[in-house]
Parts: sequence; structure tokens; C-alpha cells
Amino acid sequence: MGEARAILHVDMDAFYASVEQHDDPSLAGLPLIVGGTSGRGVVAAASYEVRRYGVRSAMPISRALQLCPDAVCVRPRMARYAEVSRQVFSVFHEFTPLVQGLSLDEAFLDVTHSQALKGDPVSIARQIKARIRELTGLTASVGVASNKLVAKIASDLDKPDGLTIVPIDRIHAVLDPLPVSRLPGLGRKKGEQVAAAGLRTLGELRRADDARLWPLFGRDSPRMRDRAGGIDERPVQADWDEKSVSAEETFRDDIGDPARLRAELVRLADKASARLRSKQLTTACVSIKVRQHDFATHTRQRRLLPASHDSRVIARVAEELLAAWLQQHPRARIRLLGVGVSELAAASQLDLFDARQPAEATRLDAALDAIRSRFGNSALSRASSLNPEPGDTPAPRRRPLGTGRH
Repeated sequence: MGEARAILHVDMDAFYASVEQHDDPSLAGLPLIVGGTSGRGVVAAASYEVRRYGVRSAMPISRALQLCPDAVCVRPRMARYAEVSRQVFSVFHEFTPLVQGLSLDEAFLDVTHSQALKGDPVSIARQIKARIRELTGLTASVGVASNKLVAKIASDLDKPDGLTIVPIDRIHAVLDPLPVSRLPGLGRKKGEQVAAAGLRTLGELRRADDARLWPLFGRDSPRMRDRAGGIDERPVQADWDEKSVSAEETFRDDIGDPARLRAELVRLADKASARLRSKQLTTACVSIKVRQHDFATHTRQRRLLPASHDSRVIARVAEELLAAWLQQHPRARIRLLGVGVSELAAASQLDLFDARQPAEATRLDAALDAIRSRFGNSALSRASSLNPEPGDTPAPRRRPLGTGRH
């Protein structure tokens, strides 16, 4: 069988909200929502204070404010979160080169071969938590197990600032009583279907026969049974695991003006490109997402050769996709607009001296990234992303909604 693996799943606690509360102490202890500051936005992150009211990520802001009228809303600052994320990931790499990032605030670490120098897995987990707090002032929750699946489940069992260890001989004892909703990747709707079928816990799912599982999972039945039993042979892959990066926004009012839509699209393309550069990635495919006033949603995409992380290149392709879509829908009113990039690769694979990648564009992107990293996302905008309507001024980043506590 070989040596038992030692896998950690590290998950920052309410990451975006915690960064905001750390940077602005007046927000500490308040029910805080990071997301759109209008009632039509969505919750990007929720502090633990506001989660007590049932507010959660991806919930419409309007619904969140119904649940917690006193919530304070702030706009996301992705450049700042990326900066803190780099500090956190630098800690991971102090302990192992086998780091698989899942997002800005969570990662798997394989510390199997780090124990001779760094101590046992539990000691490593405690050191990582302490170093993160020392560097960032933030807390992280860590799950320690023999595989990725169990480590991920474990990290969520004692939040915030938790440390949960699940030895191999305790996997069933820990997992069996948990509700099926704890199984990563199951999804809320499927989880409800499984529970409605009488399989409410992971133990019941693990012990279920094919006759009960097949109507729910079909050919995936054996795999779902194994997952419920904590079986997972996937290795920690040090290469970047994310398949796509995107930026989107739900507007306060539906937009029908093509010029304004173009300006919003350029801004979103710039944001997605900045995220690529912060992770040292390039893209070979650009896509747009358009949601109309009646919630009908459309996507368009185009390959990008050579691969790039240049904001102007990505914005140009996105603009062409949007222009073609608007020709087919000339009087459309848009509720949501998004720009996504996929087919990602390490930026080291990009020839920075390729004549098709202008040096001046690379320098401009780098300068903008540096300014935003220091002063925030709204510190500087490209002229092409400015709203063409006269008299428009950007909304403040922080804006209490509802009855509001400051």
C-alpha cells in the first residue's frame, strides 16, 4: 500500500469579509457583507456575524438585507484579496512544494514528505495557522487527513480558526453521522434529492445498495458510495488547478445603451485580466456572459491565439463578442454582464518578447496592477472603461444598506 499520505486542506475563514474587518477595525464585530452595494447585487462573502441570520455567499443582496437589515455592505477589493492570498500561499510553500490552490483562500497541501524537517502533520497545521495569523492577522481552519476529500470535509467542521484531525481508522466514525450536504461537490439540489430519498447521512449513503443509489446517481453510484466512505485517491497537484477566471456584475438598473455596456465590459475584462496576472496565468479562450432583464442568459466565446493576459487584448475580444450578440438582440436590456477566461496556462509559457505582445501594454498592465494593489481596485481606471454618460460618479466603496450600522 505504501506510505500513508498526510494531506491538509487549509481554508481561510470568511476571507474577503475578514480582510475588510482587519483593514478597517470599525467593521470588526459588525454583520458584514462583501458584494454589490445595491439591492440587485449578490453576496460575495459574509462575515460570521451576518451568517447567524442565514446570509450566505451567492445570495441576492436584497434577500440578505431582508434577513439582516442592519448588515453593512462593502464593495469587493480583489487586488487587496489577491495581495493577502499571495502572503498566505507563501506560507504554504514554506512547508511543501505540493500546494494545489483551489481559490484565493483555500488549498490542499501534501506534507507527507515534509515531516522529517517540519514535524508531524498536526504540528505542521498548527505552524501554518500561526504563520498566517502572524503575517496577515487572519485566521484559517485546517483539516488533516489521509486524502483530499476527508481533509476538505474536516476543515469545515470547526470553523472559524479550527483544526480537525481525522486519522484513517476514524474516517467512518467522523463521516458517518454527517448530513449528506457535507459531501463536497454534491450540490444543494442533489443533496435535497438524496435526503428526500431517505439517505440523510453520509453513513446511510455509504451503506446504500445499488437499487437505492442508481435512481439518484446512475453510473456514478459506486463513486458516490466511495466518496461517502471517505475514499479518495486523487493526488495533490502542484500545478494550478483552476480552470477559469471570471468577473461579472449585476447592475442596479437594466442597461440598454451599447456604449455604456461596452464601458462596463472593458472594466470587467480588465478585472479578469488583473486576476490572471496576479496568479501568473495566461488564457487562450475569452467568453462573455449576458443576462437579460427577463433572466434569459447567453454566453459566447472565442479562442485567443497567442495566449495572453493583456487587458487590452482580452477586452478587444470580449467587445467583439458583445457587438455580435447585440446585433442579434438590438433592443436588449441587460441585467448582468460578465467576462470569463479559460484554457489557462502558466505565464512562464508566454513569450514576453513576442512581437504580438506589445511591451508597452505589458508595462501599462503592470503599472495599473501595482497601483491597485496598493490603493485598491477603484484607485485607477482605464479611459475606455469610463461611463460615457456625463455627470456619472462612482458610488462609494462602503455603503450601509437597510437601517444600517456604521
